Amino acid sequence: MSVVPEQNRRRTRPGSTGASSPLFDGPEPPRLGDGRGLYAYGEALAAAGVRPVAGADEAGRGACAGPLVAGAAVLPPTLRLPHLGDSKLVTEKRREQLYTAILAEAEAWAVAVVPAAEVDRIGVQEANYRALREAVAGLGARPALALIDGFAVPGLGVPGQAVVKGDRLVAAISAASILAKVTRDRLMAELDGSWPEYGFGAHKGYATATHQQALDLHGPCPEHRLSYANVPGRPVGDNGGGTQAPDRPAQGDLLFDLPDTQWGART
Repeated sequence: MSVVPEQNRRRTRPGSTGASSPLFDGPEPPRLGDGRGLYAYGEALAAAGVRPVAGADEAGRGACAGPLVAGAAVLPPTLRLPHLGDSKLVTEKRREQLYTAILAEAEAWAVAVVPAAEVDRIGVQEANYRALREAVAGLGARPALALIDGFAVPGLGVPGQAVVKGDRLVAAISAASILAKVTRDRLMAELDGSWPEYGFGAHKGYATATHQQALDLHGPCPEHRLSYANVPGRPVGDNGGGTQAPDRPAQGDLLFDLPDTQWGART
């Protein structure tokens, strides 16, 4: 790695508090309002000899139903994707277009899915860590650095750097955000076909007023996260004896044909 000027260096122990965690010593990550463009940090890392660099982000952390999904992506240094940015700020049509472009142009990409029951079992923070670890590991080629949106991930296995609001500031994280959100939105549309009374296709499992009204009326379905405070404990079709409504999928059934991690790379 080439020498980075001291004023632009940041020494951290990202990804873990353990002594065996790799250290990253490189350019300072961007911050909102500092004037750097979406591709500037990737360019600075490449100039410092840090390659390849992965971005990683999650979707569905705050939802009370459906899976938690993480995406990871390594973009070619010269790639410029028009309209790339935070997936939450991009229209659905543009997200789909970007998703297709990222799969076609990324050097490597991966998506990891943690079903709702597993979120309940291990807790949302650990589920978040697990999804991000699996997405980064699914890239195949080990990145020199993984840039994570928002917070450090313990046990990442590679040098990591948290970037606050990274999906707005770093192209690779923005791409990962698109992968995670489009994948999760498609899964929620699938769940909507089996549980139409909740409107999953519209709110994607987040606790909107309409979703809460449906929860209060019907109780949760097997795709709800029962550990969340707004989710009542009575499942659909439960008359007090714990019987599930007939002809409905059990938790995660609709995800069984989706591997825990999907991945791809340019050939």
